[in-house]
Amino acid sequence: MRPALVLVAHGTRSAAGERTLADLAAAVRRQRPGHRVELAYLEISRPLLADALPAVDGPVVVAPLLLAGGYHVHVDLPAVLAEHRPDALVTPPLGPHRLLTSALARKLARAGLRPGDAVVLGAAGSSDPAALADVRAQAHRLGLRLARPVTAAFASAGAPTLDEALDRLRSGPAARVAIASYVLAPGFFHGRIAVAGADLVSEPLGADPDVAALVWSRFDQAALPVGAAIA
Repeated sequence: MRPALVLVAHGTRSAAGERTLADLAAAVRRQRPGHRVELAYLEISRPLLADALPAVDGPVVVAPLLLAGGYHVHVDLPAVLAEHRPDALVTPPLGPHRLLTSALARKLARAGLRPGDAVVLGAAGSSDPAALADVRAQAHRLGLRLARPVTAAFASAGAPTLDEALDRLRSGPAARVAIASYVLAPGFFHGRIAVAGADLVSEPLGADPDVAALVWSRFDQAALPVGAAIA
């Protein structure tokens, strides 16, 4: 039996954020018609993962719609799975990855990025040093793509903060500072990124086709043992 894919996001009080995540789930479904894909949340939004998992028969792969590791990946999610679907396979978080680099570069181009602009990768942040390292690794990948340094900065926990990064870059030679929004959907963190004071801010990654393709790449890596066992 082909394993079902359950996408799990953090959850948001933003109606626009929920719509964007639903759009991403739809984009994932379009890439593999006929494959069962469900969307659930760790908290706030509905359905909760704890409620959605028991309704999925057969093998299941859970893919966190999270851009880095951290508490939700290493604590919240395993706790839910241990109680409700200990048999589930789990993919790594989405980032860092070259497909995210492509999506971020495309969003910046649409926002009006110029060759001389300084660039910040604006992320939510985390108290987990490994999660911050994931974001910095993605900033490095984006810098290589854009052929300029990219500074990782954080809207909550983590250093430098968005304000610190913008202040430092404002004192440099760049005429403008751009923020690549390293969040999946509108909501609290994108709101903080949007008002940080940059000259331009890209849209959340959302239902970008490269993000959807990355979900399936993570799924295939996780589901391989299932397919091998079936074969």
